[in-house]
Amino acid sequence: MTRIQLYDTTLRDGAQGEGVNFSLQDKLLITQKLDELGFDYIEGGYPLSNPKDEEYFQKIAVSPLRHARVTAFGMTRRKGISAAEDIGMQALVKSRANAITIVGKTWDLHVTEVLRVSLEENLAMIRDSIAFVKQSGFEAIYDAEHCFDGWKANPEYALRTLCAAAEAGANMIVMCDTNGGTLPQKIAEFVTELGRNVHVPIGIHCHNDCDLAIANSLAAVQAGAIQVQGTINGIGERCGNADLVSVAANLSLKLGYDVLLPGGIQRLTELSRYVYEVANMNFRPGQPFVGTSSFAHKGGMHVHAVNRIASSYEHITPESVGNVRRVLVSELSGRSNIVAKTTKFRINEDQALMTKILNEVQDLENAGYQFEAAEASFDLLVMKHAGSYSRAFELDHYRVNVENQDREPMTEAIVKLRIGGATQHVVGEGDGPVNALDSALRKALTPAYPGLSEMSLADYKVRVINSTEGTAARVRVVIESRDRSEVWSTVGVSENIIEASWKALVDAVEYKIHKDNGSVSANEG
Repeated sequence: MTRIQLYDTTLRDGAQGEGVNFSLQDKLLITQKLDELGFDYIEGGYPLSNPKDEEYFQKIAVSPLRHARVTAFGMTRRKGISAAEDIGMQALVKSRANAITIVGKTWDLHVTEVLRVSLEENLAMIRDSIAFVKQSGFEAIYDAEHCFDGWKANPEYALRTLCAAAEAGANMIVMCDTNGGTLPQKIAEFVTELGRNVHVPIGIHCHNDCDLAIANSLAAVQAGAIQVQGTINGIGERCGNADLVSVAANLSLKLGYDVLLPGGIQRLTELSRYVYEVANMNFRPGQPFVGTSSFAHKGGMHVHAVNRIASSYEHITPESVGNVRRVLVSELSGRSNIVAKTTKFRINEDQALMTKILNEVQDLENAGYQFEAAEASFDLLVMKHAGSYSRAFELDHYRVNVENQDREPMTEAIVKLRIGGATQHVVGEGDGPVNALDSALRKALTPAYPGLSEMSLADYKVRVINSTEGTAARVRVVIESRDRSEVWSTVGVSENIIEASWKALVDAVEYKIHKDNGSVSANEG
């Protein structure tokens, strides 16, 4: 089985994406996770660009990795000086990295108009820089920037730049579709042509400006490339880079190549969400292979078929990439959806109950609820109909007060409720009404339900349902909550945004209590 190297540049190229920023600790944590799964190269950054990248290389050098080779990234030497005199080149060889990646110009337009050097000087800069890296005892990877644009504009000169890197001793020549504008057929054609002219392994580095970075990367591999560069979740400048999550899954599961360490493909969902969390970015539900919607089924006909033969509507098993199948419940649901969603409650043989649940779901969705984005609220609804639900508390009343004191608004919530025979009357403060209600509610309930202390609100979304009603419109609030091991979502609907938020908040808390009692699992269904 042919091995395809995966070269991750999340920490450098990915960090150039809008809204992406990694701390030093973030970079170290992501490096360890990538190494665990078996990525072959991890590009840590440019050691001369900032103190954080410089410190990263020093710290990772004393943190033994299981498999990956850490790579430092830099440019060819500046014009008019030797590579040994260039401070950028000096920083690279002092970085203590396992390998060094040098980026150079392939497109004559960039040579003459951006670098403003002669075509011959550019060739010398490439040769000298690669030779210096090799003489310093490092593996040398050459990233040919704008390779495909250069090949289209001046194929003879583009090939000369690549041959210069090969002649200087490059261990790998990586063809970069820097502008992301090349189509798969041309990618394959140019990779094949380069393979005829140099006897150095070829890699591919694609940007996603035409939404083809993954397709282009796969085309390059099938044309002879043995290394794919990209980022986790495809983050990066402009439209991003090739998503190595999808690249790895396609190479392994569709094309039969050897990638990552044994078991690494089964951890792709874990890796994807880990990087999102560390980067403080929202998940993409529709992300192929690893998104929460990747194996989600909503239409009744689909669910009926999947219950009989999963492959009828799934191209792979969710478990092969560490994901799970989800059956969504909405007003479009048929009985098959309800049966599939209630399997864990062992009540799906009760046809009358299934019909009752389906009818209420359709009625509630007609009123503005949406359970496909709030599965925890759906589980509570099922438990109420099935008789397995037990009320955690009884509300007497709540009150929310917002005051403007010295131009700084202060929000205070008062909650009075009964737990068993005891009454709790508490006050909570917060940054806003929902935060204050959450604080007061959990303050009242935590003595009786200590597990609530580890619960937190992760996200809060509001949507106006019937906007034609203006300020009297009904609103839907969806709250995402989490604890140490699970994430769950709940929903509330009302003409009053505070009341809608309260309903979603109560469901979130009650779901956590039932989960801690073993009545329901957030990972099922």
